[in-house]
Amino acid sequence: MGDATAGHEQVDFHFDVMCPWAYQSAVWMRDVRRQTGLTISWRFFSLEEINRQEGKKHPWERPWSYGWSLLRVAALLRRHSMDDVDRFYDVAGRWLHVEGRKPHTPDGARAVLAEVGLDPVLVDEAIDDPTTHDDVLSDHERVVAAGGFGVPTLFFDGTCLFGPVVVPAPTGPAALRLWELVKGWREFPSLYELRRPKSREDWMIINDAFQPYLTARDWMTIQKPVA
Repeated sequence: MGDATAGHEQVDFHFDVMCPWAYQSAVWMRDVRRQTGLTISWRFFSLEEINRQEGKKHPWERPWSYGWSLLRVAALLRRHSMDDVDRFYDVAGRWLHVEGRKPHTPDGARAVLAEVGLDPVLVDEAIDDPTTHDDVLSDHERVVAAGGFGVPTLFFDGTCLFGPVVVPAPTGPAALRLWELVKGWREFPSLYELRRPKSREDWMIINDAFQPYLTARDWMTIQKPVA
């Protein structure tokens, strides 16, 4: 696998807890880390902000915003420990995208922290600290400045890539092979996009994988408009 097992590679992984695609890629990325010693720096991006409609409030203008507020909790954790962010995102993501539970409420976020073994009061501390807005916005604007528009977005070795968009997340040897392919993109700085069209059968597989998320989410989307 070349340098895939070198153990000194580092990647910045921008995520929004709310995104089912980013969750799958995070599962893949953690498996690569398990096998190679890859260092993952967890960074933030807000789908609420990038998809905000004109005239609507920014997520930081609300007392509680589903994804934004969870990222503020993660921002507070990151000031002390990247591992705490990792575990928080792992559990919150599992709740939403595997178990169909709601980590995106204040009580849900507190329960996630308790499951991780951290003090649930950190939710309130993060929300009471206005500088956690700054941390999330700074990470978000980094992606936007690079031309990014969603998650997962990876930064490594001076390269910014959106993706991979993959369901289900590959593990084991397949995870390493995908990592090698993703890294190989760096050899072609003028290669901007390569996509596999999704067939009806593909969408059925994706829909089955995303059912917990589709059941638990409370926010407006094109696919599920709510008040």
